[in-house]
Amino acid sequence: MSRINGFVGRRDFLKFASMVGIAATGFGDTFWNSEQTAIADIHPVNPNPISPNEAVRRLLDGNQRFIHQKRQYPDRSLERLRLVAKAQYPFAAILGCADSRVPAEIVFDQGLGDLFVVRVAGNVVSDTVIGSLEYSTTVLGSQLIVVLGHKRCGAVAEAIKNEPLPGRIGLIIEGIKPSIERVKLITGDNMQNAVIANIQYQTEKLQENSTILAKLLREGRLKIVSACYDIDTGKVNIIT
Repeated sequence: MSRINGFVGRRDFLKFASMVGIAATGFGDTFWNSEQTAIADIHPVNPNPISPNEAVRRLLDGNQRFIHQKRQYPDRSLERLRLVAKAQYPFAAILGCADSRVPAEIVFDQGLGDLFVVRVAGNVVSDTVIGSLEYSTTVLGSQLIVVLGHKRCGAVAEAIKNEPLPGRIGLIIEGIKPSIERVKLITGDNMQNAVIANIQYQTEKLQENSTILAKLLREGRLKIVSACYDIDTGKVNIIT
């Protein structure tokens, strides 16, 4: 594979991933798992590597600026635009809900090229989501993934109702339902309990279903944290 600025070329990476997918169909899980491990051995060269803990600090500092109306609107200049057009080095990846009230770059007060954001209703983990986050960590060098859910999530509410839904909406809800089972016997705010349970469930699923991410975690080259956004106050709370 060719490298660009120390990275595996994006076109080569996607081409290789496609070839692996075809081969996996013919040769089974053993081949696929071995190739996942091989990809995880790639060490992207980031000119300004950001540690996971520093990345968390930057995000929470930015969120505080957002809450207190002291936004700095960093990395949004024309110079920044031209710089990241050449190469991107996002210091964190965010798996967030597609809810229009939770735009990651705004609530964390970040700019162009700072965050690699994957958004889907209910912040549900799927193969496509996993692949995107594997790309952000293995190729782009992000060392932090934040699974960001939010208060009063509509997708979680639908999962609690457990009623038939039109089209393919139900596919998303099915991805949330296992987390609802965890809180059926827990007292307190049922909706908020379910939101937190879903964030934690999706975080676990992300770690358990990716050989690449699991390897990076073991080697200390990646940290995955759960967080919940309060749509009333704008605050992001880390879930421990």
